[in-house]
Amino acid sequence: MRCPKCGFDDTRVVDSRTQEATNAIKRRRECRKCGYRFTTFERCEDPIEVLKSDGSIQPFDRNKLLVGLMRATSKRDIDLSALNGIIDDIERELRGRTLTAVSSHELGDMVLKRLQKIDKVAYIRFASVYRDFQDVDEFIEELDKIR
Repeated sequence: MRCPKCGFDDTRVVDSRTQEATNAIKRRRECRKCGYRFTTFERCEDPIEVLKSDGSIQPFDRNKLLVGLMRATSKRDIDLSALNGIIDDIERELRGRTLTAVSSHELGDMVLKRLQKIDKVAYIRFASVYRDFQDVDEFIEELDKIR
């Protein structure tokens, strides 16, 4: 593992812990040259594929999903750990399936289901982008569904 501070490619593992919730191993590392300590995560490399509505296939990207959640929750009192928890929960559900592919529509529904429990405004924001609302009537219909 290359040191993010000095670029030296020899580090040692100081501590390792399993993260049961995310199927990951958290490792505390130290650079053998500059002594800088940093954390890395190892996750299972079973790729989950997302089937897009245009027919293309993309790998599941936690960061892309996090960015969407952060946009939907901007200026809302929602902790980043709650957003990561949503993604962890979705990823755990997807990895628990026998199929390794999910449609973007189903993935969006999974996000909405979890967002609705946390914050209704963030839910509407995410739904407006995900469902591509074209006018106010679509907002009103969605608001009526969650009332």
